[in-house]
Amino acid sequence: MHLDFAQPWLLLLLPLALLPLLRRRSDTLVFSYLAWLPDDRVGRIVGFLWRAFAVTAMAAIVIGLAGPGQSGTQVLRTGRGAEVLILMDRSSSMDAVVHLNAPAVAGGFSVTESKSEIVRKLLADFVAKRPDDRFAFMAFSTSPMPAVPFTQNGKVIQSALAATGIGRGLPDTHMGSALLAAIREFEGRAYSGSRIVLVVSDGGAQLDETTRQRIEAGLSREKIALYWIYIRSGPNSPSLTGNGSGEAQGIYESGEEMALHTFFLSLPTPYRLYQTDDSAAMAAAMAEINRQQNFPLSFYERVPRVDWSAGFYVAALLACAGLLVCRSVQLQNWRGARSET
Repeated sequence: MHLDFAQPWLLLLLPLALLPLLRRRSDTLVFSYLAWLPDDRVGRIVGFLWRAFAVTAMAAIVIGLAGPGQSGTQVLRTGRGAEVLILMDRSSSMDAVVHLNAPAVAGGFSVTESKSEIVRKLLADFVAKRPDDRFAFMAFSTSPMPAVPFTQNGKVIQSALAATGIGRGLPDTHMGSALLAAIREFEGRAYSGSRIVLVVSDGGAQLDETTRQRIEAGLSREKIALYWIYIRSGPNSPSLTGNGSGEAQGIYESGEEMALHTFFLSLPTPYRLYQTDDSAAMAAAMAEINRQQNFPLSFYERVPRVDWSAGFYVAALLACAGLLVCRSVQLQNWRGARSET
């Protein structure tokens, strides 16, 4: 990072700050004999300070108008954590009211809340408790919608989560294209720690063989672990943790949810299922992500430009206050001299 100016041409006015150093005709007093003049040490000091304050005020104003600052750059950050991309389903089915027995699982969610509201609360708490992680956010329905690139600023992710509550979702869900778009967010980035794609959805997908191969290859190439928060719509929707072995109950074995879950289980990369009505699965998944945070993480963060204009304006204001003080001392000194004569 180095010093730069937003309006460097204004620095051409900087020589005007030397004007207070020029002698004026009114500064010259004629006396017939200098020995008659009393020693005015206070006057000399005040005169010096007056000129110094005047030069400082004018120079600070000119430099402030030029917009000094520290140019933006990339800074290497090191710590411990994970890179987590949140891939959130924003299809219309997520706007439906959920009926789950989840008071102990999801923080006491009401049955009058929609699935998207429950997810926002869950993810907001998830992000807030992991300040050392780098998060990215992407929504999807008919197509993937990247919202926030990787950042360590949790407030930005929280704002993106809150924005998903505006309006209603679209009718279709294309999970395959969304997963491929999420994988592409990691491409070209130096591998520096744990990588996670956190899928949040209430349904599955039938992926063609080409899409399956691309997803499997991408996850392996970029060393990405996959987590799925599965939002059940109610007791009649399929449970993917029915017997604890990853197989759903019999009548749902041919559903899209089970098809997607079975595909994820077949991946060579790590995979974990969250199910919002299964406290054991949720606790295990959270514990695993906590373990992921213990790995070293290094990344380059783009630092925005820092503007220093305000500091120079404050310096100019203080210099002007000094000028008023000097003027007050000069007046008091002059009045004292008149009273003596």
